[in-house]
Amino acid sequence: LKQAKMDAQTARQKLLEEQESLAALRQQSVEARAPVTLDQQAVGRLSRMDAMQKQNMELATEQRRQQRLQIIAAALQRIEAGDFGYCILCDEAIAPQRLAFDPAVACCIQCRA
Repeated sequence: LKQAKMDAQTARQKLLEEQESLAALRQQSVEARAPVTLDQQAVGRLSRMDAMQKQNMELATEQRRQQRLQIIAAALQRIEAGDFGYCILCDEAIAPQRLAFDPAVACCIQCRA
């Protein structure tokens, strides 16, 4: 198997790109997360229920997006501190394949289990 390796600068660039992408998605979904109007005359009951369900799904997606942005911010801080690639729990090196898959991971596979 070919050993995947990711240096801190490559990881930083990948994380910044993901951060930018998430911010753009957040901006695009502002309207979908807005409160649903209560005007029964303008929207039928089923249409309103669909709109509320869509709004709830968008709010849940936004919550996951915010969590991912926090994880990315923490990873960028680790890169700046020179701690990239080391588990925050046991301080052992994180497998290069794990970092290549997601440079924001904070724990090695043993500590994550």
